[in-house]
Amino acid sequence: MFSGKSKLFVLLVTLFFNFIFQAHAQRENSEQESTRALELGVRLLERYFEKDNSWHVSHPETGEKVRELIHFIQKEPLDSVLNSIDRSLNDSAFTFVFRLPEHVSDSLQVPGYFPANEVQRKLMLADARLRKKYFDEELAVPVSLIAGIEEKAGTIPPNQGMRLFEKGIYELPDSLQLPDVIPDSLMQSPADFRRFLRLDSMKQIVIEQKRLAYNDSIVNAYRDSIVEDYRLRNYEEEFARHKQHLVDSVNFNNYQILKKYNDLVVAAVNDSIALVVAELAEYADFMDTTRVTLTNLLNEESSVLLRNDNPYFSRIWLKNEQNDSLRLMVKSVDKRTMQLLIDDGVTFSRFRPRESKEFDFSTLNQSVTGLSNVQQKYQVLTPWRIGGDGSVGFTQTYLQNWKKGGQSALALQIILKGYANWSRHDGKVKWENSGEIRNGYIRPGGEGAETQKNDDKFEITSRFGVSAFKKWFYSTEFNFETQLFNGYKYPTASNPDPISAFMAPARTFFKLGLDYKPNNNFSLFLSPLTAKNVFVRDTVKIDQTKFGIDANRRSDWEPGLNTDIFWRKNITPEITYETKYKMFINYRQPFGNLDFNWENLLVMQLTNHINMRMMVHFIYDEKVLFPVEDANGQPLGEKPKLQIKEFITVGFSYKINKQVTRTQRKN
Repeated sequence: MFSGKSKLFVLLVTLFFNFIFQAHAQRENSEQESTRALELGVRLLERYFEKDNSWHVSHPETGEKVRELIHFIQKEPLDSVLNSIDRSLNDSAFTFVFRLPEHVSDSLQVPGYFPANEVQRKLMLADARLRKKYFDEELAVPVSLIAGIEEKAGTIPPNQGMRLFEKGIYELPDSLQLPDVIPDSLMQSPADFRRFLRLDSMKQIVIEQKRLAYNDSIVNAYRDSIVEDYRLRNYEEEFARHKQHLVDSVNFNNYQILKKYNDLVVAAVNDSIALVVAELAEYADFMDTTRVTLTNLLNEESSVLLRNDNPYFSRIWLKNEQNDSLRLMVKSVDKRTMQLLIDDGVTFSRFRPRESKEFDFSTLNQSVTGLSNVQQKYQVLTPWRIGGDGSVGFTQTYLQNWKKGGQSALALQIILKGYANWSRHDGKVKWENSGEIRNGYIRPGGEGAETQKNDDKFEITSRFGVSAFKKWFYSTEFNFETQLFNGYKYPTASNPDPISAFMAPARTFFKLGLDYKPNNNFSLFLSPLTAKNVFVRDTVKIDQTKFGIDANRRSDWEPGLNTDIFWRKNITPEITYETKYKMFINYRQPFGNLDFNWENLLVMQLTNHINMRMMVHFIYDEKVLFPVEDANGQPLGEKPKLQIKEFITVGFSYKINKQVTRTQRKN
């Protein structure tokens, strides 16, 4: 049981520590809020000065100073930057950025702005009103348009109505069909003559009636066309005037509305930028430091940070050739000035030369601790690693009068590899990019010999991964492979057409799965979601059916399971073995469609820039077919075969391996 005094003491101690912890927590929260506000301010400046293309810098020189201020950690700001910023902040009429009214992205939210759909609605209402006016209601047509309409319409004049029957527009009844010349046998009596006169009179009456009816129809049709044309022309002219007036008024209204709104936004943005720039300039001026390293005769170093607010001292031992020591106190006064003080209680002791032979002056060396241990404010990040290697191999053989036989030959092979890999500082996110170009030619000796291609490859691979668990990454990969030049079945004299070419074929893989990567020398990528695509660009010269593509198509894709294995082993410091194995299983035919690609490479570094490469490459694809012949050379069909390529080259090589570094301020 505690006594009353003990309980009171415990209560007071508890309250004291609670007060200390709360004060510390409040100070940490205040520092975090200050840091967060500073980060938000930097992001605001980056948006208006670097990222948002709709905003423009009013003064390029000031814009450059602000950008240097934004990146003062990577590139320390000069005093001229801060002076220029101060002059800009003191000018009340100064603007950092501006934006044109037409670049307002949220114009539909601005009060008074007339949107395009409203313009379209008003035009539709005007169209309906004008159509009713000109097409549904009576419309007076000017007399001048229909004056002389009979002549304009092309009417048939009197006594020319027979033209209508001659042109086949009308036909006379059989009873009125009279011959041009009446036979005498039909004119036997006066009654016959009178009958023919009546028929002729009736014929003329019918012709005249048809003429009048025809004239009325074409006059009416012509009048209707004139009226319709008059209605349409007046409708189009009035609608065009109304539309132009509406568009002009809307454009003027919208420009005035957006200009007024944009001016307010620009003013607010410049006010925010001014506040952020002032805060950032103050922070940069406070944090702007210069690290000076002082070195004595024994190469012992002591660092001093030159800044405006640095109350700490650093210590350094001055030495002479006889190892005499003098301790100095070094303090930063401001960003350009240091203060040197001799430490209190310093005594000078010099040993005589005869004594120096037996005295161990190293005992005077003392470890300097305390104020000289200055914590680092920055850390170095290396997110990118860029590198690659290239080799050129050349072989030449010349034979003349060689009793043992043989053939002259000339061979050349070029291999270029490169990579650019990015990883986050904690190793949780990786992005690996690589590319490879291989090209080789051989020219046998002898008459009629031709240069032949023996190697051709162009491949690009990009893999992105996010840490899943332990050494596994959720990963996705894009792989593209083709060749650069035409391939032939040699000799080309009997086979002039190419059997392959650039992008014929071209294979692409898009993979999604898990990547096991315990180190840089081993990788196992399992992608159950893989899309394989084979494409032939020119199906006129290249037979796409040789690569598993239907005759009426240029490409073919397959879903499947893909497995990638990469392993590298340094057998000795000068000998490296590397293997890449890729296997694809088609989900459509999982037991009848095998596709694998296996490369084996052994590199022996003979000198710094001379190496020997030995490569064995196996490819098997069920859809790549080769002709099969019997013993007599008769074709039996086509079937897939194992493809094998092997070469050994000795040549010049060069490697690049570079880390791209940048600094980041520690929290």
